[in-house]
Amino acid sequence: MSATTTQRRLAFAANWPMRLALLALAAYTIWACTQLGLTWDRVIHGLGEGGRLLSRMVPPNFERWQLLLEGLVESLQIAVLASALGIIISLPLGVLAARNLAPFWISAPVRAVIAVCRSLHYVIVAILFVKAIGFGALAGTAALVVASVGFIAKLFAEAIEEISMKQVEAIRATGAGVMKVLAYAVLPQVASRFIGFCLYQLDSNLRNSTLVGIVGAGGIGGTLFAAFKRFDYDFVCAILLSIIALIFLAEIISGRVRAALR
Repeated sequence: MSATTTQRRLAFAANWPMRLALLALAAYTIWACTQLGLTWDRVIHGLGEGGRLLSRMVPPNFERWQLLLEGLVESLQIAVLASALGIIISLPLGVLAARNLAPFWISAPVRAVIAVCRSLHYVIVAILFVKAIGFGALAGTAALVVASVGFIAKLFAEAIEEISMKQVEAIRATGAGVMKVLAYAVLPQVASRFIGFCLYQLDSNLRNSTLVGIVGAGGIGGTLFAAFKRFDYDFVCAILLSIIALIFLAEIISGRVRAALR
């Protein structure tokens, strides 16, 4: 009985390092809240202000539906164009960044370029493009192209690195060139994953295109920001509901496309 009891105690022994880590995390959280001024009084006050804001947003005002529709169409155009350009650029970059296909002196610089594209938030990139080329949809499209390259090229390179090299070696043994090796040995193994990456990035760009407009990069975000500045909260509610409906519609369509391609 004593041996069994000892085994049970060892099986459910206290994990003191984990407990100390959780205690340290809790202490740091409390300290950070005090440093940032996060108190229950501010939370309760914020809930009251939020309730008053929601009361001013209801019911939504769709009277300026033409302005709303123009912003949504522009956001959709920015998202589709940025996704298409980002995918086209990411295809060769992903191949060149794959360490099992490209030598180190090629893959390393390409991976550095991809890392740079991924290192900055797309809103910061949008601000840079707005300052460089001016306000409008071009700045938003360019910013989302950079974001798309940073995401798709990285995942595409990682997908290529996970392929079976037996098919690549078999195609190479026939004397096929680089393009044929890619077409018949590499792409068939990663095509389904790459399509999934592209659809996800399109969804992401559709959401992001509604935000870059806040910094002057086109789309419905500019209309939303202008409505906030005018304290036109019922129109703000209409814009938000329209954005949510657009995202839901895009999610349904992308889900149908994924199901059809399986």
